[in-house]
Amino acid sequence: MPAASVLPRVAPVRVGEGERLRSVSLPGVTLSIRSRPPAREGLPSALYVHGLGGSSQNWSSLMAELEGDVAGEAVDLPGFGDSPPPDDGDYSVTGHARAVIRYLDAAERGPVHLFGNSLGGAVATRVAAVRPDLVRTLTLVSPALPELRVQRTALPTGLLGVPGVAGLFTRITRQWTAEQRVRGVMALCYGDPGRVSPEAFQHAVEELERRLQLPYFWDAMTRSARGIVNAYTLGGQHGLWRQAERVLAPTLLIYGGRDQLVGFRMARRAARAFRDSRLLTLPEAGHVAMMEYPDVVAGAFREILAEADGSGEATSPADGVTVTGAGS
Repeated sequence: MPAASVLPRVAPVRVGEGERLRSVSLPGVTLSIRSRPPAREGLPSALYVHGLGGSSQNWSSLMAELEGDVAGEAVDLPGFGDSPPPDDGDYSVTGHARAVIRYLDAAERGPVHLFGNSLGGAVATRVAAVRPDLVRTLTLVSPALPELRVQRTALPTGLLGVPGVAGLFTRITRQWTAEQRVRGVMALCYGDPGRVSPEAFQHAVEELERRLQLPYFWDAMTRSARGIVNAYTLGGQHGLWRQAERVLAPTLLIYGGRDQLVGFRMARRAARAFRDSRLLTLPEAGHVAMMEYPDVVAGAFREILAEADGSGEATSPADGVTVTGAGS
């Protein structure tokens, strides 16, 4: 395994209670890895991949819920969180997937239970399709898979990938405070922003203030947004829906009824595309169900984990939650 290196930081990075943060140098990329010590030895490995504009911290609540089930690690994709930009400047979905694969190969932790949200869902789908040996199960929370009719509320995010738009947006919003920006993001990503505690909100503001000081912040955002748009246009074997059909791992799909970025109507199509899928729908959740309802998401994952391990069935889902089988 490559030796760890120290990442350059503008300000101290918050590490949640019980979490550890380290950096790993790999060919062409350095990744920051967040982890929690497992409750006991011998637990299966899990890796969590965040979405556009997010970081490994997006998974902290779910990691805490599952610390007795898996030995979890969450990666900061290149240019996000505490990971510096990739050496080649490649922020495509394929580029991010390549970084994840390099880490899994170097860490020799596979096959892992792989989780992905939004952009991370597209990345995880690509990893599972091209390297099935690395993935034991796949859990996708509002994955960014191509839609013919993109929701209007998602258009500004996609437009970030258009050359010049990010610069214009930066100039227009120059006077916005980090607090205003965070409120806007939470209104877009949460089904109910009121679920966010004052402490969590303040931490998000402090984290955004830190990241806005990074010279590559907007470049990573815009190039990754462009990468999603480009991935949507790919056809043939490289198309994300075609790759979804190639995934062999048992797959848990989680969609929120109040998601403003990924259409809730895509849930059924995804359930048909992934050959061995289970669909969990959360009517009150937004785009980040693992942050809003980590206990419910953890319960659904335990069911697929029990099936994968052949250890029987887990408890039934909570009220108001719908779970269907493959291709339902």
